[in-house]
Amino acid sequence: MKLGSLAVAVAATIATLVTSSAFAQSDPLAGDAAATDKSTIIIGSADFPESQILATIYAKALEAKGIKVELRPNIGSREVYFPALKDGSIDLIPEYGGAVLRYLDKSSTQNSTADVLAALEKALPEGVEILSPSPAQDTNTVSVTQATAEKYGLKSIGDLKAHAEDWVLGGPPEWKVRPDGVPGFEKNYGVKFKSYKTLDVCGPLVLSALVNGQIQVGCGFSTDPAIKTHKLVTLEDPLNQFPSQNVVPLISSAKVTKEIAATLDAVSTALTTDNLIELNARANAHDSYDAIANDWLKAHNLY
Repeated sequence: MKLGSLAVAVAATIATLVTSSAFAQSDPLAGDAAATDKSTIIIGSADFPESQILATIYAKALEAKGIKVELRPNIGSREVYFPALKDGSIDLIPEYGGAVLRYLDKSSTQNSTADVLAALEKALPEGVEILSPSPAQDTNTVSVTQATAEKYGLKSIGDLKAHAEDWVLGGPPEWKVRPDGVPGFEKNYGVKFKSYKTLDVCGPLVLSALVNGQIQVGCGFSTDPAIKTHKLVTLEDPLNQFPSQNVVPLISSAKVTKEIAATLDAVSTALTTDNLIELNARANAHDSYDAIANDWLKAHNLY
């Protein structure tokens, strides 16, 4: 091999090793098992800010009780972190009742909080259990502007029935066919819209169209800070068209103790949907998750 070719080969090998090392270090599940005490609670999170904030709150609340924790945030989607919970790579993770139930049982039809939680208890695999759920929810919503709500006296999705034939609903493509989309409005509430405008998944396109009057009703998420910053009104869903999504701690049965359960139950009891809106707003303003968690726990005398 020529010297030039040898140099290229060596450089390529070094680059490969460096890249492999970087990926290993960036893998939140690639913790040092030998260095982790068996009594340590390994806490994971999904790959979005709200989940990382909740995981940090859990971690700091447990630390305040003298419980050893290791935080492994930003693991990825449910398809990645749930198997990690089952195989012991992580011990604890914040979840959402309706979403994890649908993941475990794709045929499930339960939507109310009581029904979702009862079904979830049965659907969880052996070795994983649910602690006390929080009243806080991050669920799909139907929103209108405050001006529209006040003008037409709108409080519930059912109140749209008298006006929807003249209005446009906006949301993601899948809402055209999903039971919690257009078909659900008609079946559950007898609400038929003039038309449906395909936008994004309850994000900035829906928000822009709503505040600019291109649509009169839009999909949203109950913990989106835009609800407050843009003075939107979330319409009540008394018939549970949307599955409840109460925040619930999922934990390995092997790691549950009375103190851990009591600590996390206290967090769940204190947490509200309005809290999540405020916590997400701080994350949007680039506050650190540590600072956000510390402040919330101190405000609720949990830290």
